[in-house]
Amino acid sequence: MRRTKALIAAALAAAVSASTTALADESGVSFWLPGLFGSLAAAPQQPGWSLASIYYHTSVSAGGNVARAREIQIGRIPANLTATLDARVNARADLGLLNATYVFATPVLGGQASVGLLGLYGKNTTSLDGSLTGTLTLPPPIGPIPVSRFDSITDSTIGFGDLIPQFSLRWNAGVHNYMTYITGDIPVGAYQSTRLANIGIGHGAIDAGGGYTYFNPTTGHEFSGVLGFTYNFENPDTNYQSGVDMHFDWGASQFLSKQVQVGLVGYLYQQLGCDSGTGDRVGCFRSRVAGIGPQVGFIFPVGDMQGYLNIKGYKEFAAENRPEGWNTWVTFAISPAPPPAAVPPRRITK
Repeated sequence: MRRTKALIAAALAAAVSASTTALADESGVSFWLPGLFGSLAAAPQQPGWSLASIYYHTSVSAGGNVARAREIQIGRIPANLTATLDARVNARADLGLLNATYVFATPVLGGQASVGLLGLYGKNTTSLDGSLTGTLTLPPPIGPIPVSRFDSITDSTIGFGDLIPQFSLRWNAGVHNYMTYITGDIPVGAYQSTRLANIGIGHGAIDAGGGYTYFNPTTGHEFSGVLGFTYNFENPDTNYQSGVDMHFDWGASQFLSKQVQVGLVGYLYQQLGCDSGTGDRVGCFRSRVAGIGPQVGFIFPVGDMQGYLNIKGYKEFAAENRPEGWNTWVTFAISPAPPPAAVPPRRITK
């Protein structure tokens, strides 16, 4: 059990209970960032303050409906234009995420409660290239006018993203661990509806779900899965409301020692409800993407605290109405160290 606490206290900092902006949802952009939960996501943590710093890099691209949705969003395809678009959108983002979490020592509903707040800062560069042909419908006596043009647009934004508050509860029963969480989006980040590249998403959201972790400290085997659902509020700038979506993050790892962890991570993101609102000109536009990749983690002391470094990457596939590519996470976390093992009293014999 002491070994369990030692591993969990550090490695769990990588499975930060939070979410943030990602690249159907409006223009293929969702509130949930797939891959945020990882190994040991449901295992208990040490009481007190912890801090996780994450560098996130993503490079994705898409054509077809996603490129058309982006053109509509930024006002390049007016409502009276019936057009065919042959274009591709490419996006590259480098974000720094900072998540502060406080874990309560007093049980809540028989479990361990924690609250946190995540913020982010970074750069998003997005480009769109392609040709458009169609017919612009004007009132009589002008009538329809043929339209043809080539677009080559590049936009870059540097700034702060939305704020993400979090609350979670965890329960432990030997090698079995359970958790539930609720989080949401406070849309205060850098966002303009007519801009191709944004850091914020422009609307509020509520996300909730639950997870399970199997962790056997004797064998070092671990598996975690977290299922969540997002309800998106309407974007007041575009009058567009993204549908309800589902996301499942998982991680499987083997502790080679008390300090080294290796394994696999993956996710599945699927929009369940259709997009809506008076600003929706692309229809239902459900999006989907999946990803899988390797991970490695290292546990080490940091003064009287405990440090954890985790590196993981995902290659995406099976995308629909959403960009796909690859992304990399580098997490450095500091959390309270587990209490030292009690030394049993020496038995005195004569």
